[in-house]
Amino acid sequence: MTNKSDKALPSLVYANSKGEIFDYPGLKMAGRQGFTFVRVDPRDLIPLPEGSELFVLPDTIPIAWDPQQEDFVHFQPDPGLGGGQVSAVAAFMAPAYTQSLLPAFKKAPKALPLPLFAYTAVGWWKGRFWVAGFRSDKDRRQDIKGFDHQKVRKNTLKIMGQKRGNRLIQHLGKCSLTYGCPAAKNLFLGRYEAPLPSSPWCNARCLGCLSMQEEGGPPATQDRINFTPTEKEIAEVAIMHLKRVKRGVASFGQGCEGEPLTNAPLLADSIRKIRSRCKTGTINLNSNASLPQGVQELIEAGLDSIRISINSVRKEYYQPYYRPKGYRYEDVLESWRLAKEAGIHVSLNLFVMPGLTDSRAEVQRLSELIGHYGLDLIQLRNHNIDPDWYLERIGFQDDPRCMGIKGMMKYLNKRFPNLKFGYFNPPVK
Repeated sequence: MTNKSDKALPSLVYANSKGEIFDYPGLKMAGRQGFTFVRVDPRDLIPLPEGSELFVLPDTIPIAWDPQQEDFVHFQPDPGLGGGQVSAVAAFMAPAYTQSLLPAFKKAPKALPLPLFAYTAVGWWKGRFWVAGFRSDKDRRQDIKGFDHQKVRKNTLKIMGQKRGNRLIQHLGKCSLTYGCPAAKNLFLGRYEAPLPSSPWCNARCLGCLSMQEEGGPPATQDRINFTPTEKEIAEVAIMHLKRVKRGVASFGQGCEGEPLTNAPLLADSIRKIRSRCKTGTINLNSNASLPQGVQELIEAGLDSIRISINSVRKEYYQPYYRPKGYRYEDVLESWRLAKEAGIHVSLNLFVMPGLTDSRAEVQRLSELIGHYGLDLIQLRNHNIDPDWYLERIGFQDDPRCMGIKGMMKYLNKRFPNLKFGYFNPPVK
């Protein structure tokens, strides 16, 4: 017997062996929290945001909700082609949107890890695609409508030509023109937040590192910076940006580098040089917060805010993901403490993985830490990683008492009314 709520659910979306995408009206889209398949609540769906993409997931079997059987079913034969191989389909949502459910699929034996993107449940209903997610930040800084590609190219080439001697500008020009990095584009457009990558080295071996992967892992999505910019090069980029952008932000710690704290003395000197010529704008650090002494050094130099990246606030899941080299989980907490006591703005860059992030044990531990240290903002960032590969590698165990991502936010907001949620680094001065 079909449930009334099932009628409002999008249909299953799948791909045939040619990569063509279809929907199958007889079956409904399903989602996943961790390894557990779940029915989709229609109230948690939004139209696929502009600027998002659809990905075909090779070597996967789509899982659907069958209203007739009232159960989850494997969808293997392709009815449109009289049988044949089919694959699951996922959405990669545009920036400022946060996923609430993973796509429902099972991987074939010996399937390779999926590339480093975030995968969200998607279905088809009333002539459009729908995804399990929500807009988590009203800031439009990376909306696709805001980028005039001809202007981006013109401005990038112009500034690269003017600053031929600045290796950091040349590196960011490649990020803008080759990789389409929204942060690099905004630098050359003279708005919002500017990236300041500075370190080729890292003291962690993150499973989901975007710029450095071990052989046999998923391919890195971009090149890591292969030089250490000078204090002068860093300051030139930051001053150029902060002087022409009202309430601008300049951030150390980007996807195209290692851990900026491994170059803490250089960053401190750069901050002092920037502030000697420019008092406006926010200087921010995106970091794994592994070196408290380095954090203290940057705060004393004039750092305004820090964003601490973390996949889990529980040590048993943090360690196997970050695989630290020369630091401990406890050092991250010490950096958090130092930053809040110094009075700078502190955010968590929380890698969202439905089933883990919103598990009751995870939320309770996060709540304890916020209560102990204090926190200004949680940035909800979809984790760019194959969920199966990731969860298996960290030894994740499903928690049946999942709160849902929105449920987690509601719980934390009730306990901490001043805590904000978002996606981007905000200007704080």
